[in-house]
Amino acid sequence: MTQSAPADPAQRRFLFLLGSTRREGNSELLARRAAAHLPAGAEQRWLRLADLPVPTFVDQRHDGGHPEPTGNLRTLLDATLDATDLVVVSPLYWYSVTTGVKQYLDHWSGWLRLPEADFKRRMAGRTMWAVTAMADRDPARAEPLAGTLRISADYLAMRWGGVLLGNGSRPGDVLTDTDALRRAETFFTADDAPEAARPAPAWATV
Repeated sequence: MTQSAPADPAQRRFLFLLGSTRREGNSELLARRAAAHLPAGAEQRWLRLADLPVPTFVDQRHDGGHPEPTGNLRTLLDATLDATDLVVVSPLYWYSVTTGVKQYLDHWSGWLRLPEADFKRRMAGRTMWAVTAMADRDPARAEPLAGTLRISADYLAMRWGGVLLGNGSRPGDVLTDTDALRRAETFFTADDAPEAARPAPAWATV
C-alpha cells in the first residue's frame, strides 16, 4: 500500500533540503517565506546538505549490491522517508540543481535497491516541490532544474507540486522580487493540492 499525503494539511511533514553552500541565500530566503504560510501544525524540518556531506555515489548493482546507509546517508534516507512533502531548495547552477542536490538524488539509486528501505513504494503518493532563485529573468532557463526534479518525482509515482521561482543574484535580492514573495504566500497551500491536481500558473510550469 502506498502512502498519500494526509487529507489534513496540518498533518503534513515538510522536509526542506537546502542545496546551496551559502547560508541564507536567495533560494533559502524565498523558501522560508513560503514555509511561513504553511498551516499551523504542519511539521517542518530543514537540512542543509553542505552540513551533511555524503560520498560520491558508486553504482554497485553488479558488485555485490549497495551497503546499508550509515552516518549522513542514513540521516538523509530516514528524513526523506519520514516526509510527506519533499522541498528541494536550490539556486540555479548552470541551469540545473547544485552539486549537493545532485549527489543526494544520485543516492536514490542505491536506496531503491535496499529491500529493507522499500524506497519506491514508500515514496509513492508523496509530493515533490522546488524553490529556486536565479539571476536570469527568463523562466525557461530553469527548465532543466524543474525537469530533473519533476521526472525524478514521476519515476517514484510522487506528485509534482511545482516550482516557486524568484529572481536574485546578490545576497538578499529575492526579497525585492515582489511577485515571487506574493506567490510564496500560497505556494504550498493553494487549493491544498499539488500541481497535478490543479491548473498550474505559468511561473510554476518551467
